Amino acid sequence: MRGRLLTIAAVAVAAVGCGVAGALAGDEPPAQEVEPFLPTVEIISPRNGAVQTARAVVVKSKVGNFQLAPRHFGREPELGMGNLRFSLNRVPDCVDPAKLQIAEESPIGRGRLVGASFDFPHYSGPNGLLASKIGSTGSYSPATRPEIYYHHLRPGLYRLVVTLAENNGATTPYHDVTNFQILPRPGSPGPKPCPKGKISSAKASGLIR
Repeated sequence: MRGRLLTIAAVAVAAVGCGVAGALAGDEPPAQEVEPFLPTVEIISPRNGAVQTARAVVVKSKVGNFQLAPRHFGREPELGMGNLRFSLNRVPDCVDPAKLQIAEESPIGRGRLVGASFDFPHYSGPNGLLASKIGSTGSYSPATRPEIYYHHLRPGLYRLVVTLAENNGATTPYHDVTNFQILPRPGSPGPKPCPKGKISSAKASGLIR
């Protein structure tokens, strides 16, 4: 019996020794560093390439891993919290192919095809009024909800950018872009033909084939 107990003790000591040796030798798998989920923003409507005759558009977006915080608007930045910046511009009816190429090759896709801004109270309503209060009129309309309403728009091609922003309005790299076109109402005159050397921006964007 005494010999059996010694054998069990020896096995136990050996097992402990192997465990210690394994730990010292680094046999344990290293801890995995889990990357945090990145914020996302997606334009739900209007979809890219949408065509309509209505002079108004309700923009809806979807935000992920990011908290829209109305009570913290204009305050100090906090991680994963903030608001939205909506920027709507009407692309010129006719574009120079050379400038179009510059815009297409631009890292942020803007180039010289930005066009007139519609981020004014007359067009973006309450959000435009808020823009005038913080000094962003003509640049972007801030929002603490994932939607905005633009009205009094005239026919043409529009480019919309939605960007996640910190509480103080500072931009983040997270954004989405969509293009849509407003057609003239039936019976209304259409856009004038482009002068020689220029092409229709709507045709260039692929909305007109």
